[in-house]
Amino acid sequence: PTTVSYISNATPIPADKNEIAMCTAMAGEMLGMKLIYMDAGSGAKRPITETMIEKVARNIEIPLIIGGGITEPEKAYRNCKAGADVIVVGNAIEKDPSLIKEISNAVHSVPVSA
Repeated sequence: PTTVSYISNATPIPADKNEIAMCTAMAGEMLGMKLIYMDAGSGAKRPITETMIEKVARNIEIPLIIGGGITEPEKAYRNCKAGADVIVVGNAIEKDPSLIKEISNAVHSVPVSA
């Protein structure tokens, strides 16, 4: 289990169930949530896919935050390009603090229209 599923006692949405993720995010928005935070868990071996991020981002108006398994600048770039408004990176930066600058550069290179 991931840290998220252990602490929250929740069953994660399967990585291939984009429609369920989208509907869950839309329901959260309709219930008044101010943001959607999708987290694969600390050090996730299977991070949230760009396809799932894109599906959710296209169907909500509130900020979308993505975390878990973002270990390299390219993954951060792809997540933002897919529609993440914010990314959360923890373990990778703890292991290699120099990644902060590389990930920051990658995120800031995403075209605004993406």
